[in-house]
Amino acid sequence: MIDLFSGLDAWVLVSLLLALAFVLAYEFINGFHDTANAVATVIYTKAMPPHLAVFFSGVFNFLGVLLGGVGVAYAIVHLLPVELLINVNTGHGLAMVFSLLAAAIAWNLGTWYFGIPASSSHTLIGSILGVGLANAMLNDIPLSDGVNWQKAIDIGASLVFSPMAGFLIAALVLLGLKWWRPISKMHKTPEQRRKVDDKKHPPFWNRLVLVISAMAVSFVHGSNDGQKGIGLIMLVLIGIVPAQFVLDLNSTTYQIERTRDATLHLSQFYQRNHDSLGEFLALGKSVKDDLPGKFRCNPQQTEPTIAALLGSLKGVSDYHALSPEGRIEVRRYLLCLDDTAKKVGKVPGLTAREKADLDKLRKDLTATTEYAPFWVILAVALALGLGTMIGWKRVVQTIGEKIGKQGMTYAQGMSAQITAAGLIGLANIFSLPVSTTHVLSSGVAGTMVANKSGLQGGTVKTILLAWILTLPATVALSAGLFWAASKVLGT
Repeated sequence: MIDLFSGLDAWVLVSLLLALAFVLAYEFINGFHDTANAVATVIYTKAMPPHLAVFFSGVFNFLGVLLGGVGVAYAIVHLLPVELLINVNTGHGLAMVFSLLAAAIAWNLGTWYFGIPASSSHTLIGSILGVGLANAMLNDIPLSDGVNWQKAIDIGASLVFSPMAGFLIAALVLLGLKWWRPISKMHKTPEQRRKVDDKKHPPFWNRLVLVISAMAVSFVHGSNDGQKGIGLIMLVLIGIVPAQFVLDLNSTTYQIERTRDATLHLSQFYQRNHDSLGEFLALGKSVKDDLPGKFRCNPQQTEPTIAALLGSLKGVSDYHALSPEGRIEVRRYLLCLDDTAKKVGKVPGLTAREKADLDKLRKDLTATTEYAPFWVILAVALALGLGTMIGWKRVVQTIGEKIGKQGMTYAQGMSAQITAAGLIGLANIFSLPVSTTHVLSSGVAGTMVANKSGLQGGTVKTILLAWILTLPATVALSAGLFWAASKVLGT
């Protein structure tokens, strides 16, 4: 790892280390901000002592990051348009990274201080959108091109509908438990259990389910939210030290060969579908070559881009053999071909089988660009895991006592946690970032309604207000910071 940063100018090295510290600080704050939600029910119901709950939650968050992959990480990265990702320079990268991180950290700390279960996912996404929009305004780019809006819509839909699903499913699970065991002790609150049964802890089976589901929430939270930190670090590394990180320098000869084969097969795919795609890609026509200067991804330059990529990769069995400029060019070509292929997949006239083939080719194309070194994954896992172990008290009280008019029962805790673990795990499979905070707190609210406990209007309004304000507030904050930083750095 150390040799990757050798030869850097002192100011670049200091900036890089500072940026990495900012990302890890964000993940650390995310640990005690979001993960408090994962242990809130298990602590409130006294299924586990607080010190054990937060320790094991930290461990499972750590494991979730290590084993979670990078699908969600690059869903976050690709919120930024491909033009910004391929044309970033050191100064621009610094402005982008510090602006979005400062905005995200400031909002997270503020909402944590007031004990508001606000979403770190909304915070990060709003900060990234703000940078993208500010970059568009600074460079006279249409706002429609300033952000990858299709990716933003997909992520926005997952963030909006997952809490709704959490509310409904948790309510249905609780109703099912009440129908199955209407007079079970699991329908008591910890206070009722202490007064009536003179017992401090939940019944054994309820306690076991509470503990297992809490650790499951911690694991899927680590997998989902930890990947956001991984995506941020990769943005930092690619933006500040592109020569070392634009491509996975540890790629094997086989992986590079797969990339080359995917490029060839992509060309064959386009020729095979010439009738459907000929006009969109200008296949077989001579078009103005706009590759020199500021690199742009133009679908009508697909054939020249494929030819340029194959030329760059000819005879290459190790990315170290490429010059730093050559690596940057290869990444540009790969990102452009992937971006165009994604658009081609939506062109009418392609069969379902052809679209499936195109998806497979896209995976092979991006295999050596969508990656994360193990030390990045490990650093994020440690930051998130350690952050879990502090600062949990404020949010635990909000989740356990301030959402409903009555305390939470064991059955409500189980319903909310099982629902949250299932929904977040499903989001991980489809590489969609969701909010642990909102899924779990909405699940608790759903069980309160199903249990006819009623909701505390003040707390619910505060949570909803944070949900509504987080995106616009962080968009505005990060955009303002990026504009100021760009002016100072002259990027």
